[in-house]
Amino acid sequence: MVEHKLQITVRDYECDLQGIVNNAVYLNYLEHARHTFLLEKGIDFAKLHNKGVDLVISRIEIDYKQWLTSGDEFIITSSMQREGHLRMIFNQKIHRVLDNKLVVNAKVVGVGVKNGRPLRVTDIEGFKSME
Repeated sequence: MVEHKLQITVRDYECDLQGIVNNAVYLNYLEHARHTFLLEKGIDFAKLHNKGVDLVISRIEIDYKQWLTSGDEFIITSSMQREGHLRMIFNQKIHRVLDNKLVVNAKVVGVGVKNGRPLRVTDIEGFKSME
Protein backbone atom coordinates (compact mmCIF):
# COMPACT_ATOMS: atom_id res chain seq x y z
CA MET A 1 0.00 0.00 0.00
CA VAL A 2 1.37 3.39 -1.03
CA GLU A 3 1.45 6.08 1.65
CA HIS A 4 1.58 9.80 0.97
CA LYS A 5 2.62 12.53 3.44
CA LEU A 6 1.86 16.24 3.33
CA GLN A 7 2.90 18.85 5.89
CA ILE A 8 0.78 21.96 6.49
CA THR A 9 0.69 24.82 9.02
CA VAL A 10 -2.58 26.02 10.60
CA ARG A 11 -3.55 29.54 9.50
CA ASP A 12 -5.27 31.99 11.89
CA TYR A 13 -8.50 32.19 9.90
CA GLU A 14 -9.03 28.43 10.21
CA CYS A 15 -9.64 28.71 13.95
CA ASP A 16 -12.95 29.35 15.68
CA LEU A 17 -13.81 31.36 18.83
CA GLN A 18 -12.15 28.77 21.07
CA GLY A 19 -8.87 29.32 19.21
CA ILE A 20 -8.84 25.80 17.75
CA VAL A 21 -9.22 24.63 14.16
CA ASN A 22 -12.91 24.44 13.26
CA ASN A 23 -14.02 20.83 12.75
CA ALA A 24 -15.14 21.48 9.16
CA VAL A 25 -11.67 22.78 8.21
CA TYR A 26 -10.22 19.30 8.75
CA LEU A 27 -12.31 18.13 5.79
CA ASN A 28 -10.49 20.71 3.64
CA TYR A 29 -7.12 19.50 4.91
CA LEU A 30 -8.00 15.89 4.11
CA GLU A 31 -9.31 16.77 0.66
CA HIS A 32 -6.18 18.77 -0.19
CA ALA A 33 -4.02 15.81 0.88
CA ARG A 34 -6.05 13.38 -1.27
CA HIS A 35 -5.76 15.65 -4.29
CA THR A 36 -2.01 16.05 -3.78
CA PHE A 37 -1.65 12.29 -3.36
CA LEU A 38 -3.53 11.55 -6.57
CA LEU A 39 -1.73 14.27 -8.55
CA GLU A 40 1.63 12.77 -7.53
CA LYS A 41 0.35 9.47 -8.94
CA GLY A 42 -0.59 11.15 -12.24
CA ILE A 43 -4.33 11.30 -11.58
CA ASP A 44 -5.67 14.77 -12.40
CA PHE A 45 -9.29 15.65 -11.43
CA ALA A 46 -9.62 18.34 -14.11
CA LYS A 47 -8.39 16.04 -16.90
CA LEU A 48 -10.71 13.26 -15.76
CA HIS A 49 -13.65 15.68 -15.61
CA ASN A 50 -12.92 16.85 -19.15
CA LYS A 51 -13.20 13.19 -20.20
CA GLY A 52 -16.58 12.89 -18.46
CA VAL A 53 -15.29 11.10 -15.34
CA ASP A 54 -15.78 12.58 -11.88
CA LEU A 55 -14.39 11.33 -8.58
CA VAL A 56 -16.84 11.93 -5.74
CA ILE A 57 -16.97 11.21 -2.03
CA SER A 58 -19.83 9.00 -0.87
CA ARG A 59 -18.94 8.74 2.81
CA ILE A 60 -16.56 10.17 5.42
CA GLU A 61 -15.95 8.80 8.90
CA ILE A 62 -13.82 11.06 11.06
CA ASP A 63 -12.68 10.76 14.65
CA TYR A 64 -11.32 13.91 16.29
CA LYS A 65 -8.70 12.95 18.91
CA GLN A 66 -6.89 16.24 19.65
CA TRP A 67 -7.09 19.79 18.36
CA LEU A 68 -4.82 22.08 16.42
CA THR A 69 -4.29 25.79 17.05
CA SER A 70 -2.94 28.63 14.93
CA GLY A 71 0.65 28.05 13.86
CA ASP A 72 0.64 24.31 14.60
CA GLU A 73 2.44 22.25 11.99
CA PHE A 74 0.89 18.91 11.15
CA ILE A 75 1.36 15.99 8.79
CA ILE A 76 -1.41 14.27 6.89
CA THR A 77 -0.74 10.69 5.87
CA SER A 78 -2.94 9.17 3.20
CA SER A 79 -3.15 5.69 1.76
CA MET A 80 -5.63 4.23 -0.69
CA GLN A 81 -7.04 0.79 -1.29
CA ARG A 82 -9.79 -0.58 -3.42
CA GLU A 83 -12.93 -2.04 -1.86
CA GLY A 84 -14.88 -4.15 -4.29
CA HIS A 85 -15.13 -2.98 -7.88
CA LEU A 86 -16.48 0.53 -7.29
CA ARG A 87 -15.05 2.01 -4.08
CA MET A 88 -11.75 3.66 -3.29
CA ILE A 89 -10.98 3.83 0.43
CA PHE A 90 -8.64 6.56 1.64
CA ASN A 91 -7.32 6.04 5.15
CA GLN A 92 -6.03 9.36 6.42
CA LYS A 93 -4.45 10.51 9.67
CA ILE A 94 -3.38 13.91 10.90
CA HIS A 95 -0.54 14.11 13.44
CA ARG A 96 0.72 17.28 15.14
CA VAL A 97 4.44 17.67 14.38
CA LEU A 98 5.40 19.06 17.81
CA ASP A 99 4.44 15.94 19.80
CA ASN A 100 3.40 13.45 17.07
CA LYS A 101 -0.07 13.21 18.69
CA LEU A 102 -2.87 11.78 16.55
CA VAL A 103 -5.29 14.63 15.87
CA VAL A 104 -7.66 13.08 13.31
CA ASN A 105 -8.31 9.58 12.05
CA ALA A 106 -10.49 9.42 8.93
CA LYS A 107 -11.85 6.91 6.45
CA VAL A 108 -13.01 8.44 3.19
CA VAL A 109 -14.96 6.44 0.62
CA GLY A 110 -14.84 7.63 -2.96
CA VAL A 111 -16.33 6.43 -6.22
CA GLY A 112 -15.93 7.29 -9.86
CA VAL A 113 -18.90 8.23 -12.01
CA LYS A 114 -19.30 8.73 -15.73
CA ASN A 115 -22.48 10.33 -17.01
CA GLY A 116 -24.01 9.86 -13.56
CA ARG A 117 -23.33 6.10 -13.47
CA PRO A 118 -20.84 4.29 -11.21
CA LEU A 119 -17.54 3.38 -12.83
CA ARG A 120 -15.27 0.47 -11.91
CA VAL A 121 -12.11 1.70 -10.20
CA THR A 122 -9.95 -0.21 -12.69
CA ASP A 123 -11.67 1.67 -15.54
CA ILE A 124 -10.58 5.05 -14.20
CA GLU A 125 -7.46 6.28 -15.94
CA GLY A 126 -4.44 6.08 -13.63
CA PHE A 127 -5.95 3.90 -10.89
CA LYS A 128 -4.72 0.58 -12.27
CA SER A 129 -1.13 1.61 -11.54
CA MET A 130 -1.96 2.25 -7.86
CA GLU A 131 -2.74 -1.38 -7.01
